[in-house]
Amino acid sequence: MLNYRQLHYFWVVAKTGSIVRAAEQLNLTAQTISGQISLLEQTYGIDLFRRVGRQLELTEAGRVALPYAEQMFQLGGELEALLRAQPDEQHILFRIGVADVVPKSIVYRLIAPTMELAEPIRITCREDKLERLLADLAIQRLDLVISDSPMPSHLDIKGYSQKLGESGISFFATKELAERYGPDFPAGLQGAPLLVPGQDTVVHTRLMRWFAEQNVRPRIIGEFDDSALMKAFGKSGSGIFIAPSVIADEVQAQYGVQLIGQTDAVTESFYAISVERKIKHPGIVAITEGARRELFTPLDQVAQP
Repeated sequence: MLNYRQLHYFWVVAKTGSIVRAAEQLNLTAQTISGQISLLEQTYGIDLFRRVGRQLELTEAGRVALPYAEQMFQLGGELEALLRAQPDEQHILFRIGVADVVPKSIVYRLIAPTMELAEPIRITCREDKLERLLADLAIQRLDLVISDSPMPSHLDIKGYSQKLGESGISFFATKELAERYGPDFPAGLQGAPLLVPGQDTVVHTRLMRWFAEQNVRPRIIGEFDDSALMKAFGKSGSGIFIAPSVIADEVQAQYGVQLIGQTDAVTESFYAISVERKIKHPGIVAITEGARRELFTPLDQVAQP
């Protein structure tokens, strides 16, 4: 069985870069730490460090082991903090992964209902690529993943997708660009400078198909995985950009841009992915119920352009 004390000594040495500094941090002798790491190496017949001059460097085996140790002791620290909390100070831990293509304003409005729960809740949010987030969901490092697509069928990961809602898209621009390209939407977008979501997003393909159907060819000058960065470029006047219609008022107020048109022929959908088929976590319940009750309006209630 893995000796966690020895692994902890390895982790601290790897983090501090020195047995001497690790000994100071752990209040142990350097000989004790060095001896315990040597026993760990002997147990598995590997070298975790190699000496280069007066410095220690991780071997390939050490580089493989380090992220696992990181995860184990990070979770251990979270568990210790929860166990040490007084009963009236304990919080429900809610670990959320957010796919980097999901607009931040949507994420905030989805998560906001958890702040109104009767039970005290502590939220941690992490943004990353969807597949990496789902890998962490599978090993229960996350409770929920928010994405613009359901669980991919090709992944061998147990998870359940719930559609939170969908929204048509709206087009925004600075006043100068809106006056030039806004009239006669969408035909007026012919040759217009356009900022679009990256090709990893679901909406990218839908948007390009819609332009082809409209026989409109804008001039795409930028593709962005980060929707906030796309909006920042749009705010500067670099080009016209899109966002879900459900946050149209917020986008106009925050970025000082004008709405030049919208369509429900292109939609963005949002999903909650969890390992629970029957949701029990109060945070996930609050998100799913809040999304359906307050955030997303049925598309047939939104005016067509």
